Amino acid sequence: MQSLYRAPAANAGAGARSPVRRPTAALICILALAGLLAACDGQGTAKGAPKDASHPTSESARPALVVRAMAVTVADRATSVSLTGDVEAKVLTQLSFRVGGRVTERLVDVGAHVAAGDLLARVDPTEQQADLDAATAAVSAAESRLRVATSNLDRQSTLLAKGYTTRAAYDQATETAGAAESALETARAQLGTARDALGYAELRARAAGIITARTFEVGQVVQPAQSVFTLAEDGTRDAVFDVYETFFRNSETDRIRISLVSDPKVAADGRVREVSPVIDASNGTVRVKVAIDAPADVMALGSPVTGTVTWKATPRIVLPWSALASDGGAPAVWRIDPKTRAVSLAKVAVEAFETGSIVISSGLAPGDLVVVDGAKRLSTGQTVDYTLESGS
Repeated sequence: MQSLYRAPAANAGAGARSPVRRPTAALICILALAGLLAACDGQGTAKGAPKDASHPTSESARPALVVRAMAVTVADRATSVSLTGDVEAKVLTQLSFRVGGRVTERLVDVGAHVAAGDLLARVDPTEQQADLDAATAAVSAAESRLRVATSNLDRQSTLLAKGYTTRAAYDQATETAGAAESALETARAQLGTARDALGYAELRARAAGIITARTFEVGQVVQPAQSVFTLAEDGTRDAVFDVYETFFRNSETDRIRISLVSDPKVAADGRVREVSPVIDASNGTVRVKVAIDAPADVMALGSPVTGTVTWKATPRIVLPWSALASDGGAPAVWRIDPKTRAVSLAKVAVEAFETGSIVISSGLAPGDLVVVDGAKRLSTGQTVDYTLESGS
C-alpha cells in the first residue's frame, strides 16, 4: 500500500521546518466507514432499528412446503382373498394285492372308470392253487378219520350195552371220535382260507371310481399290501388348497366360493371339511380341503379351481401406500396439526399391505390429518401448506 504521507525533501536544511502530515481523501473514507459499521449490528442493521420482517432470520421462517393430505375416516371393510387349488376325490384309495406274486395280467390303466367288483389285475396263482389243493385233500382225510372214529364209537356203544367191552374202551372211542370231528373242522377252515387266498390273486375294485395312478407293470413281482393302483372313488369332490396360516385369521364362516379357473362362470359353494394339523416344512403352508356342494360335471378330477373366502366386515382405516413413513424402523405416518400446520410422526399398526394401499388397525383417530404425498421432504416440527383430498 502506498504511503499516505509525503517524505521530507532531501535537500531541506537542518533548520528547515518539516511540513505537517495531512490525511488524504482515502484515509478520510476509511475512517467514515469504520464509524458507520460501529453503529450497526452484525447483520448490517443499525442498532436499535426494527428488523424487516420480510427477511427471514431462521429456518422455520422459510416458505412452507406444499403437501397433499387426507382426513382419516373409519369404514367397515370386508376383505376377500382368493387362492388356486385343484379338485380331488374325497376318498382316495390305494389298491394292493393281499398276496404276493408275479403279475400276469393288467386289465385297466390310468384314467379308466371302473365299477365296484371289476377285475383290475392278476398275479400268478400257482402257489395259492397248490395250497387250495392241499387243504382240499386235508378235508377229505379228516372226513375219513371221522367216519372211522364214528363207526368205532357206535360199535363200542353196542358192546358196552351187552357187557362185551369195558367202560375204558368206550371212553377211548368217544375221545377219538371227538378229536376226529375237531380235526375236520380245522381242515375245513384251512380250506376256506386257501380258497380266499386263491381269490386274492385277483385284484378287484372295492368301489366305483377312476384310476388315477398305477405303479407296476406286467411281469413285475409285487409284495402283499404294495400299492399298485390309486382309485378316486365316485361321490363327494373336494377342492384342495395349500394356504398360509393367516388365511382364516378373521374368518367367522367356513363357506367358500369355488369357481373354475378356465371358466369362472362355473361356480359352486363349498365348506371347509378338513384342515391339516401340521405345516408343510417345505413351503410353510397348511393343506385345507373344501367339500364342494353339488359340483358341476365339468369340475372333473384335477381341474384347477379358485377358492374365494370373504371375511366379516370390520372397521378399519385405509390409506394410500405413499402415506407410510418410518419412525425408528416402526411404521408411522406424518400427522398435521390443523392449528399450527406443523407435522409430527405418529406410529401406527399396519394390519395388511395391499396393492396401492395399507390397512391401519391402530394409531390414528377419525379426523386426523395425514400427509399422503410429499412425506419424504418433511422433518418433525416443519410447517406445511396442504391440499385436502377425499378418502378412499
